[in-house]
Amino acid sequence: MTGPAAREIETLLREAFAPTRLDVINDTAKHHGHAGDDGSGESHFTVVIESEAFTGKSRLERQRMVNRALGDIPGQRVHALAVRATAPGEGQ
Repeated sequence: MTGPAAREIETLLREAFAPTRLDVINDTAKHHGHAGDDGSGESHFTVVIESEAFTGKSRLERQRMVNRALGDIPGQRVHALAVRATAPGEGQ
């Protein structure tokens, strides 16, 4: 079951990038008791996303694009967000 933060991340990324692949993985359980674990059960995520929008973009540009699309979620409402963003055909 996914919580509200995971659903919002998924919705925003689908709207921004029309991805051919999107996995929003809740990693919070791996960080229980660590810094940033606010007890919400939704403090640490990994996003695996593939979209044409990332074609020709550097890793840093892709990270910035995802962060812009998510607004105040990274760093404000979610403590940690790992992003693996690729263009179609690049593989993971």
